[in-house]
Amino acid sequence: MNWNMKISGLQVFWIMMTFEIGNTLLLTMTASAQEAKQDAWISMFIAGLGGILITFIATTLGLLYPNQTLIQFSKRIVGKWFGVLIIIPFFVQWYSEMAIVTREFSEFIIISLFRSTPLWVIIITISVLLVYIVYLGGIESIGRCSEIIGPIVLVMIALILVLDLGNCNWHRILPIYADSGWRPILQGALFPMSFYSESVIMLMLIAFMDNSKRAQSRVMLAIGVSAFVVFVSTLFVLFTFGPALVSKMTYPFYDVARFISILNFIQNIDVVVVILWFTSVFIKLSVYLFVSCYGTAEWLGIRDWRKFLWILAPMVVILAICIPDVQVVSVEYYGKMYWVPYVFTINFLGIPIFLLVIGLFRKKLHVQNR
Repeated sequence: MNWNMKISGLQVFWIMMTFEIGNTLLLTMTASAQEAKQDAWISMFIAGLGGILITFIATTLGLLYPNQTLIQFSKRIVGKWFGVLIIIPFFVQWYSEMAIVTREFSEFIIISLFRSTPLWVIIITISVLLVYIVYLGGIESIGRCSEIIGPIVLVMIALILVLDLGNCNWHRILPIYADSGWRPILQGALFPMSFYSESVIMLMLIAFMDNSKRAQSRVMLAIGVSAFVVFVSTLFVLFTFGPALVSKMTYPFYDVARFISILNFIQNIDVVVVILWFTSVFIKLSVYLFVSCYGTAEWLGIRDWRKFLWILAPMVVILAICIPDVQVVSVEYYGKMYWVPYVFTINFLGIPIFLLVIGLFRKKLHVQNR
């Protein structure tokens, strides 16, 4: 396998911050508002704390074997055959999520910018760009791109929030807690928390860091920054529309940008959100494509991981095109029936905690036997 690729702690920060912020910002507010109503901002705060905790667990596990990926150290912890089997849920998640996110974002591009463009043209264009950056330099190229894209994303979000100040009314989040209670608030936190928990993908990336000791602090900081930005953005969305409208919107943050109008001069800045989401999704899909190709090659014992680009990329294109109704599939089936019940509980919580407990136990035995 090619171990010449290296990324710095700063690049890891920008990769994970950009990776997390786009989808969480645009896709989780509606679900939280439906459960927690005007207290959705509290749900987002709890979700951020939960995401940081899961990130801590995952990076602690990864740092037990800092020079190995999840594919390798899972075999070392639980044995060859069980280690091979325990990775399968991750492959299912990686492959399916690439298709869902590609289709969802492609439809968003068509709705917001290119209404007459065939869907397959957008999907193939995105896929070609992903293959290019991943083939060019793997995770190293993604790290360099994220150093440029990450700061731009933060500036664009700040710009939208500043321009929206005139539309804000803080009374729209009242009364606090009285209309919901702790159970709906916690239920509203689950969906965004599952997005932050995607930081578990660092189990595949720590091995590529030039200084793995920085992994935990950099990734936790990235999740913290993302959670803070989404938390503040959720407050602004609620201040602008109120919980009743937010709970019925598909992309509340996008609608905030469309709603901005200052002196009939500063208008139609929704294109900023399109650029924001495109850059964030581009980093996210690039990371998933790299991890899927590299992980599959490692899992099958094949040295040249780039060969899988020519298999997985077309597969993602076909799956993305074949999804019948992405809103129904993404929310009703993928989100409610698979993502939270299975991916969140098994891939993000169950397997990392299980491997961490066994790994710590084996390390302790190894020290005692010396």
